[in-house]
Amino acid sequence: MDDQSKALDFYTRILGFKVKNDVPLGEYRWLTVVSPEAPEGTELLLEPGEHPAVQPYKTALVEDGIPATSFQVDDVDAEYDRLLSLGVSFTVEPMDAGPVRMVVFDDTCGNLIQLIEMKGG
Repeated sequence: MDDQSKALDFYTRILGFKVKNDVPLGEYRWLTVVSPEAPEGTELLLEPGEHPAVQPYKTALVEDGIPATSFQVDDVDAEYDRLLSLGVSFTVEPMDAGPVRMVVFDDTCGNLIQLIEMKGG
């Protein structure tokens, strides 16, 4: 399975994104996913990691515990429980951080992803 297929599986089956674009481009494809709640909103590009700069960059971020991206959710604790039940590996368990409640997990593709919930109203 190529990295894009692995990413597609994780981001759709586990995280719940929906495919927006899946266009073959030679060995790879233009592959984007969107939130089912905002199909015309921001697209996440599932980019192949073959460029020589990608792996050192991703490795450095993970070693320093820096998420590659962050997504806002309504209930971090509920998402944590749901993802944990699906076998997702967390590097930071639910915690309060200033105005947000947050968690960080491994997306199985070499990235750390942060989920945040805005506290208060």
